[in-house]
Amino acid sequence: VQLQASGGGLVQPGGSLRLSCAASGSIFSLNIMGWYRRAPGKQRELVATITTGGLTNYVDSVKGRFTVSRDNAKNTVYLQMNSLKPEDTAIYYCKLVQRATEYWGEGTLVTVSS
Repeated sequence: VQLQASGGGLVQPGGSLRLSCAASGSIFSLNIMGWYRRAPGKQRELVATITTGGLTNYVDSVKGRFTVSRDNAKNTVYLQMNSLKPEDTAIYYCKLVQRATEYWGEGTLVTVSS
C-alpha cells in the first residue's frame, strides 16, 4: 500500500487549503483514513480521521474549521482546511489503517504566514 499526499503550500492566515491523499495497492473495503500533523518542535498529533462508512473524528483545535472527507471509489481522503491559523503550520501526513496495519504517506508542508 502506498499513500501519496498533495496540496500543501503557503497560505495567509484566514485562508484555505485542500489536502488530498490517494492510496494505491491492496486496499480493503473496511479501513480508516486520516490526517496527522507535526508542528515545529512538537509531537505528531491526530488532526482528523474518517472511516469507510463516513464516521469522522477531529482534534478539538480544528473543529469547525477543517473537514475530512473521502471518495471510497478512488481510495482518496481529503482535508479541507478553512480559517487557517499560524499554529496550523506543520507537516501533514495521511495514514490508512486496515486489518490492524498502519500505512503512512510522506508529509506535505502547510505554512500559514503573512
